[in-house]
Amino acid sequence: MLQAFRRIAVTLLIVLFVTPLLHAQETGDANSKSSIDVMGQVLDHNSITVPGYEIPLPCILLMNGEWYFYKSTKSAVGSGEFKMVDEGLVPVDGSEITLDLSITSHLVFVWGAILVTFLLTFLMSRKYKKGVGRETEPHGWFQNVFEITFVFVRDEIAKDNIPGDKYQKFVPFLFTTFLAISFMNLFGLLPWGATATADITVTGTLAFISFFLTQWNGSKDHWEHVFWFPNVSPLMRLILTPIEIVGLFTKPFALAVRLFANMLSGKVMIICILGLIFIFSDIFGSAS
Repeated sequence: MLQAFRRIAVTLLIVLFVTPLLHAQETGDANSKSSIDVMGQVLDHNSITVPGYEIPLPCILLMNGEWYFYKSTKSAVGSGEFKMVDEGLVPVDGSEITLDLSITSHLVFVWGAILVTFLLTFLMSRKYKKGVGRETEPHGWFQNVFEITFVFVRDEIAKDNIPGDKYQKFVPFLFTTFLAISFMNLFGLLPWGATATADITVTGTLAFISFFLTQWNGSKDHWEHVFWFPNVSPLMRLILTPIEIVGLFTKPFALAVRLFANMLSGKVMIICILGLIFIFSDIFGSAS
């Protein structure tokens, strides 16, 4: 089963990388005068692009206490209830959308990263249950890479930062988050992919989950050093306590913005650098 999964993955990579290059070569002359929409490549969209096709995604909207379901933004505009304004749906009658639960490209790639993480861990768990890697040495490069990653998260991240044996119950969460974020970042390098972590809502959600788990599992010593500060004068407590309370929120917020800003700027830089190929081709001509 693992070998079949590996073949499928290799085939998908070939299709995702080779097909866009061939398509770009065929349509290069027609698009040679078109500008490169940098921000359009990193923003969230109501469709996903695969080699040669654009797949629309469903729109789910709540307005005036009533739910509206459309298979695409085009269908929503065609219904006469909405119109497109700056790449977004706006009600024709001037009402406001109460809740937008539409499926977007970033959400699809978040689901994709979670699905790949689940499949990998499921396949590896079956091998470990059979004794491969537990009673004997790991078999194959794939299992070796998986085990190296797991040991790194367990020993270098969890064990070094969480005292005692308490780190063990956090390893599954940390490992899952580590893999999911890694896959979301890697998906953004695909020619037709979208970088989900370049969306502040994605990194903000991850930060909120991490904040909730850390505060929920906070020890007595943790809360004592937030609100009381042992062996510290009362005057210093008045200064340090507000700082610690604010720090509880600023740390996950700063990490969310940091991941979002790094991935967004990295994606923009890649697109700009690749765009230089077409700019220099227009100025100096093709090499062939």
